Order: sequence, then structure tokens, then C-alpha cells
Amino acid sequence: MRGEILGLERRRRWSDDEKLAIVLSVGENGATVSQVAQRHEIRRQQIYAWRYELRRKGLLTPDDATLFLPVDITSPPEACAPEASLALIEVVLRNGRSLRVDAHLEPAVLTRLIQAVEAA
Repeated sequence: MRGEILGLERRRRWSDDEKLAIVLSVGENGATVSQVAQRHEIRRQQIYAWRYELRRKGLLTPDDATLFLPVDITSPPEACAPEASLALIEVVLRNGRSLRVDAHLEPAVLTRLIQAVEAA
């Protein structure tokens, strides 16, 4: 059995700069990894491998678009704190729906709420 090459050799050599340009083109104008791979006639997995290789070499840093902002964590305001005296009542309507409302809700507001839910 004799081996012959029937066509162009598909193995190509890419410089680190070319690899970096291809990897960074993912996401430009919404380009996906698949689209970039098709454009350069390579497999998607090759882009992922290059991304890993370039990060390992220190040529690819985390995305500059990523931004970390400081956050101050404070206690919630008094209005957000749950009250021990909060009492809920459940109203089951004729259409099978139910409402859970504060027991101290004004009757006129509750009536309008029931009418709105039954009409929906």
C-alpha cells in the first residue's frame, strides 16, 4: 500500500500573533466561535486550545471588558426587615385562584384586588 497526498496539505502553521488575532475576533460584532472557525477553516476546538495555550504563555489576559466594582454590604433598611407582627391571610376565590394578603389590608383595597383577579 502506497500513501499519496491527493490535494493541498491541510496542516498549517500559525504564529502566536495570528492565533491571538483569531481568538480575539470571537465576540467582535457578535461573532461566535463557530463562525470564526468557519471563516479561518479550522475546528472550533482549535480556538479553545489556542485560547488555553495563549493564556498559559501569558499572551492572553482576561477580557478587558470585564469590570469588577466594589460593593458595600450593609444591613437592610428598616422597611425591608421582616416584621414579627406580619400576619397573612389567604383568600380563595371562586375561580380557584388564591390571594395571600396582609391581614391589616384595608377592606376597600382588598375588594378592588379581588375584583381585579376575578376579572382577569
